[in-house]
Amino acid sequence: MTAPIPLPYTHLLEVLERSDASAGMELEKQLSPDIARLILSADEPSRGTSAAASLASLLKARMAVMQAAFDSRLVADELRRYQKFAKPGKPEPHIVQLRRKQAAARQASSVARQSLIRAATVFVRDTGLDVPPRVGLDVFITGWMDANLSV
Repeated sequence: MTAPIPLPYTHLLEVLERSDASAGMELEKQLSPDIARLILSADEPSRGTSAAASLASLLKARMAVMQAAFDSRLVADELRRYQKFAKPGKPEPHIVQLRRKQAAARQASSVARQSLIRAATVFVRDTGLDVPPRVGLDVFITGWMDANLSV
């Protein structure tokens, strides 16, 4: 919808998607030893496990959620700005167009959140993380990423 915003985790995602030996060494430096052990193969440290692939898809999904939230806020602010001075009665075409953009942004936000939950499910299954009861998976994984992954 709009230009991409600078997102965290882009460097980590680039390193995860590389498959050379330097990527494994860089991951060991960038991540905590516990997380590096989860995503790097014990036999061959330059090769990632299935958890590395699921972490990459989780990072992509998280960045999509952040972009969708930014787009939603941007469209809502623009709509608020123009709707403030709208005359009563039939809405102007510009405001109708902004409402359509807002609906599309909300839809994109819902799709991005669903993809985050799907990716988080795969990542939790691959790594064996314990999700506390009565905590949403998206809330848990977002907190886990903020606490454990360097930006």
